[in-house]
Amino acid sequence: MSSKHYVKTEEALGRLTEQQRHVTQDEGTEPAYDNEYWANDEPGVYVDVVSGQPLFSSTDKYESGTGWPTFSKPIDDDAVDTRTDYQLSTPRIEVRSAGADSHLGHLFTDGPEDASGLRYCMNSAALRFVPASSLEEEGYGQYRSLFNSDAEPTGDVA
Repeated sequence: MSSKHYVKTEEALGRLTEQQRHVTQDEGTEPAYDNEYWANDEPGVYVDVVSGQPLFSSTDKYESGTGWPTFSKPIDDDAVDTRTDYQLSTPRIEVRSAGADSHLGHLFTDGPEDASGLRYCMNSAALRFVPASSLEEEGYGQYRSLFNSDAEPTGDVA
């Protein structure tokens, strides 16, 4: 689906926890190593907690040593937007969901060279994980081909 189908609504914002709202709407950051998905190694897709837009796949997730879920690329080039963030003394590249404009995290150029060379360092609070075994029932069946046919958790993805 096109990102135009994934939008921010008052109803969606009302379902967010305080931390999810702080991260996605106020450009906050959650604590490293104290967040839901940094060590998740189950196969599946990560979607925008606000709009449900597919953003990242576990097939592109890797351990970066930062304590946040990290990916080498988005699930689709049109899934995320970037812009320069001047909140710190050194400018950084902020990553936002294309559909709902949710703050997700930051992009760095020190990722694995054998992948993209990029490190999409995301906040778990900005994401919702959809296990590969639930893709069809949750409306993300078009991503089934990213995973093996049985799509049961193997513990060796990431």
